Amino acid sequence: MAAARETEHPGYNVMMANVPQTATEARRMVRTACAAWGIEKQADTAQLVLSELIANAVHHTRGRHIRVIVEHPRADRLLIAVVDTSRDLPIVRTPHTADVRGRGLLLIQALSAHWGCTRPGRGGKHVWALLEADPGQER
Repeated sequence: MAAARETEHPGYNVMMANVPQTATEARRMVRTACAAWGIEKQADTAQLVLSELIANAVHHTRGRHIRVIVEHPRADRLLIAVVDTSRDLPIVRTPHTADVRGRGLLLIQALSAHWGCTRPGRGGKHVWALLEADPGQER
């Protein structure tokens, strides 16, 4: 668990296996977090964004583990992030209609207020999306 933020809500910072099945466990975690924080309306969007971030990590990273981060740093924001061991930065592409892959970052871009990628000092990358949370829904 991460330290409490401005909202006094603790965040989730969990090491998970770098396998496709991790998305199922992570979606449950983000839905539980949104319910605990009183922002259930954002759960579906948060689950989709997190699933796409995990899919990218699984597809592009050889490391055995990824770190999944879910935080509610401000009343009007929800942070979803995945940290992996690859130094390759994500690239938004325009897929052809027949392409099976390549739409994840477009979805993240469309659903989030902001998204980006940083490289921590020790290697790897931290891909994050900041979602708007409805402050009127706070408990």
